Amino acid sequence: MTAILDVSGIAQILFQAPKKDKFEAALKESSLVLAPDLYVSELTNTLWKFCIKGIYTPEECTQFIKDGLGYVDEYIDSKDLWQEAFDEGVKNNHPVYDMYYAVIARRNNGILITNDGDLAKICKKLSIGCLF
Repeated sequence: MTAILDVSGIAQILFQAPKKDKFEAALKESSLVLAPDLYVSELTNTLWKFCIKGIYTPEECTQFIKDGLGYVDEYIDSKDLWQEAFDEGVKNNHPVYDMYYAVIARRNNGILITNDGDLAKICKKLSIGCLF
C-alpha cells in the first residue's frame, strides 16, 4: 500500500493524539509513504507556532520536525501538481495546499492519512482512498 501523509495526520502521531495508533499502524503497513514537498514547510510552520506559544521548547519542536520528516519516504515536487491541485481546489471550494495531498493519493492509488475532516469528505466524494 502507498500512503500519503499530511501534517494533520503526522500531528496525531507526534503529539500522541487519539488517532496515533491507527495512523501509525497504517504507515507501518505501507510500502511507500509520499507527501508533497510543501509538507516540510507546513510541518515546520506548525511546530514554530507551538514554539512561539510556549507549548514546546525549541529543542522539542526541532525533534518533532525531525521525527515527522522521518516518516516520509519521498517528496513530490509541487511544481508537478499545481494545476491539478488548483483545479480540484476550485471545484471543491477547498484550500489548494490540501488538494496537493489528495492529488498525490489519486495519482498513486494511495491512501491519504489525514485528520482533516473536510479533506476526508472531499476524498470520499472523489473516490480517493482516505484514512480519517
